[in-house]
Amino acid sequence: MEKLLGNSRKDYSPEEKTEEELWVEYRATRDPVIREGFIKQYAPLVKYVAGKVAVGMPHNVEFDDLVGFGVFGLIDAIDKFDPEKNVKFKTYAVTRIRGAIFDELRSIDWVPRSVRQKTREVEDAIGVLEAQLGRTATDQEIAASLGMTGEEFTKTMMKISGTSMLSLNDVWFSGDENDKVSIGDSIESPVSLNPDVIVEKDEIRRVIVNSINELPDKEKKILVLYYYEDLTLKEIGQVLEVTESRVSQLHTKAILRLRAKLTNIRKGIV
Repeated sequence: MEKLLGNSRKDYSPEEKTEEELWVEYRATRDPVIREGFIKQYAPLVKYVAGKVAVGMPHNVEFDDLVGFGVFGLIDAIDKFDPEKNVKFKTYAVTRIRGAIFDELRSIDWVPRSVRQKTREVEDAIGVLEAQLGRTATDQEIAASLGMTGEEFTKTMMKISGTSMLSLNDVWFSGDENDKVSIGDSIESPVSLNPDVIVEKDEIRRVIVNSINELPDKEKKILVLYYYEDLTLKEIGQVLEVTESRVSQLHTKAILRLRAKLTNIRKGIV
């Protein structure tokens, strides 16, 4: 932040101001020079989040486009961040940046309709099976319910793997604009941003966390390693001693199981 206010028309001395002081000042004055400084300082965070999102995306999704989408999220985070709430800006911004990227991906509808339909079919099948069985359904059981062979099911999971990242960031609970909870937020950043709804949001998060804990061990590990420990799919494969493509499949199944389980909970089925 040393050069944050270097071109300001005001007679600031940047060295005398901490970042916390600058946030308070920006909140009060909306000084565009401070805002520009924050954008420059946190620009690498946009590339970091875009890089995470890019993993597993189809080749037609350009990294530079993801970065461009993410910049809007960063600006939104800077404008809406409240330094008085007990949340670090970086934690808050990651959620906003990622949300902006996925919002834009949804708006351009990059997922082929056939893949979207197949994703829904697999998720519905998992939801029905696991509600009936009262346990985690096996690949063979899911494949059979879909009228597929094991090989066909594996190929299907590979096809829809690129959509699982988008599914993870669908909003599962929403209060006002600043009180949204996605599955991904609950894995990566279990903090409530608004004290007024802390009890309700904590209950939502508890349900999500419990659902995560009920996943098969390897699928649960992949979610934690990817979203909390920030490992890439390749690095997770090395940790678990499986191929990167296998990690991608397991990641996709974990997300579909979570979505199916949470949908059943919302419907009062389980």
